[in-house]
Amino acid sequence: MNQLSSPPSLSLIGDNPALLWGMTNAERLHRLARAEGLAADDRASSARLHVNLDYVFDPVWLRHVLAHPCTVVVDGDALVMAHLPAGIDPTPDDIARHGENLTVIDYRTGPQIYNRQLRKLDCPFIQRLTPATRREIERHSYFGAYKGVTDLLTKYLWPELALWLTRLAASIGMTPNMVTAIGATLCVVATYLFAQGLYWTGLLAGFVFMVLDTVDGKLARCTVTSSKWGNIADHGVDLIHPPFWWYFWGVGLSAWGLALSTQSFALVMAAVIAGYVLQRLIEGMFIKDFGMDIHVWERFDSRFRLITARRNPNMVILFVALLIGRPDVGLIALAWWTVISLVVHAVRLLQAYGVKRAGRPIVSWMEATA
Repeated sequence: MNQLSSPPSLSLIGDNPALLWGMTNAERLHRLARAEGLAADDRASSARLHVNLDYVFDPVWLRHVLAHPCTVVVDGDALVMAHLPAGIDPTPDDIARHGENLTVIDYRTGPQIYNRQLRKLDCPFIQRLTPATRREIERHSYFGAYKGVTDLLTKYLWPELALWLTRLAASIGMTPNMVTAIGATLCVVATYLFAQGLYWTGLLAGFVFMVLDTVDGKLARCTVTSSKWGNIADHGVDLIHPPFWWYFWGVGLSAWGLALSTQSFALVMAAVIAGYVLQRLIEGMFIKDFGMDIHVWERFDSRFRLITARRNPNMVILFVALLIGRPDVGLIALAWWTVISLVVHAVRLLQAYGVKRAGRPIVSWMEATA
């Protein structure tokens, strides 16, 4: 009973005209279903995913239920969704009749699910959708799209600002790619300003870009409008631009009369660029060899991700240095922090290989907890 041979087709129960992120719940579910490769209401399908349109839920619930056939999710006495063979109807009587062959999950018990994509362990939201609850659900939907393991600024400083901008973008019909394009333009502007020694203006342009870098991803997830090329563009800009920022920050020091000597500048850039590239390679090796991000292995790794030498924590270093009028010291501190972060990641990679050689599994602390 638990092994269904083909993906289920989507079957919607009821009707709900209330809008969420500018679309009906039915439209949202059809988008989610298409993203998972499901057919819409195919009567010939051997299995069906029944979804109650009175409810909105985090997409992780959909992926979880699809991965576990014969699972029923309820909110107390109300059905939320059910992944059932064609012979079972999503009625209380039929579910009770086949209860021994079904797994019933009650949302009110607070079940914990590990979201590998967003690197977090929590109880994803489920809530009735009405005009009165729309704003609250949009908030849940937005924060549900946040990565659980990320840097300090993204996690704590600008979630509320990015939420407001995400709502604004959705309300005026902006696509995630439009937001990415605006952000990429500001990224280039910040690079130019750094090269001219216009650090405060450059930091402002960079700050707006960094916030928009959060907005485009959240807009894509909340409106279910992710695209392959949009994802490539977003991650491509994220991956490429940081070394250019640090290099042209160093170039701009001459405008302040604080230019580093040729030798010092070469050493700083070697540390910054080599450290950045090698750290990214270590992260890629960890994913390749252990099937997960290095930052979700143990609690230490998740905590270190808050401050590791990525763009946002590095910008904090430069901002503090600029406050005391020493952008040169900031760049040198950034280089040292990059080297320290590289050493930490290299040690963790070697430790993981040691654990593997000892015959012990490498499992995320969040997955183990779940």
